[in-house]
Amino acid sequence: MSVEFKMPKLGESVTEGTVGRWLKQPGESLELYEPMLEVTTDKVDTEIPSPVNGRLLEIRVNEGDTVPVGTIIAVLEDSSSATVAAVGAPAAPAVASQASSNNGGGNSFMSPVVARLVSQHNLDIKQIAGTGKDGRVTKQDVERFMAQGDAAKPAPMPMPTPTAPTPAPMPVIKPSSTPAPMPTITGSLLAKPVAYTPPATPAAPSIEPFVGDELQPLSGMRRAIAEHMVRSKATSPHVTTVMEVDLSTIIAHRDQHKADFERQGVKLTFTPYFVQATVAGLRAVPIVNATYTDEGILLHKSVNVGMAVAIPDGLIVPVLHNADEKSLLGLSRTVNDLAERARTRRLTADEVKDGTFTITNHGVSGSLFAMPIINQPQSGILGIGAIQKRPVVVTINGADAIAIRPMCYLSFTFDHRLIDGATADKFLATVKQQLEQFA
Repeated sequence: MSVEFKMPKLGESVTEGTVGRWLKQPGESLELYEPMLEVTTDKVDTEIPSPVNGRLLEIRVNEGDTVPVGTIIAVLEDSSSATVAAVGAPAAPAVASQASSNNGGGNSFMSPVVARLVSQHNLDIKQIAGTGKDGRVTKQDVERFMAQGDAAKPAPMPMPTPTAPTPAPMPVIKPSSTPAPMPTITGSLLAKPVAYTPPATPAAPSIEPFVGDELQPLSGMRRAIAEHMVRSKATSPHVTTVMEVDLSTIIAHRDQHKADFERQGVKLTFTPYFVQATVAGLRAVPIVNATYTDEGILLHKSVNVGMAVAIPDGLIVPVLHNADEKSLLGLSRTVNDLAERARTRRLTADEVKDGTFTITNHGVSGSLFAMPIINQPQSGILGIGAIQKRPVVVTINGADAIAIRPMCYLSFTFDHRLIDGATADKFLATVKQQLEQFA
């Protein structure tokens, strides 16, 4: 049977993707979970695995083309046993046949890392409860499933269905060409995600090039970043508050423990300290770890901190999932690993999605402070400026004195629809306090 393959959604705020490279050509065979193409978004470049055993019949989107999520980009032939077994089953709508290749979370996309784990450990994806976006199974879900020992349990055998008296034949209703809209369930913030439609972006003025000018085509990542930034500014009323922090305690702690970390194969940088302080701020002010919707404010239970990493042609934000559960050593390992693989374009889709807050260390390039743009649909982003030694007034033995201290500006840009100034200052003050009183 033929299966239409659509552009997957590689993140909660991703609306389109660019076909970077087809790894298979029409007529070539496909194995389940085998890389089929590369897709580029503003968040990640990743290989997309085949959802079937079979062949690639048709390519509908060429390399370099950008299309919305859900666009049919290829047609596949599914020759898997699951499809053969379905031949003898009662007839069902076409969408049900396609669902046989979906993962347990009900989402048609399975990231490469999840696909590899499932294949390597011979798991039944339908037995794994997905906690990702739209019920998608994540890497953490698979690891949790295996750690609980559920992986050793064989998939349940289908039980014969008792024969019931044959009911009176029902009238056959032919489906219309246009499916009826799904009913909307109200009363729950999770039941009805709100898709905000920002105002149309004004057309850019026509610019006559000067003699000798060169027009550089936009890469898929640069175009996606541009559209995401414009959409964010149109969605959220951005406000930025700034505080100054003394990093003397952090620097002393790092100098004292840097060698211990190196003996364990981990380079201790400043980023894990800022992540830990951010986690403390999110715990103290939960509304910062939230998303605004037209039905209310969605408070996130998970604390997933994204960290912006500069790469030659743009910016990417890998996510430290469950950052509140990691020690300083654990954060250091994860930060270093994600940053390295971000720069070498080896992140997976799971590692750039489901962020609930973002930090950006613009100080690495010498910037003192900035007003960063919110990474939608989050409600805030923390900017970290360059660390500089400056003269400051301090109190020593009850008397004021001037001392040289390593100082840093922290800027917190927040969504004013759900966070007010006093609340934002409370969050930033908590981050500042955690850094200055680190123990």
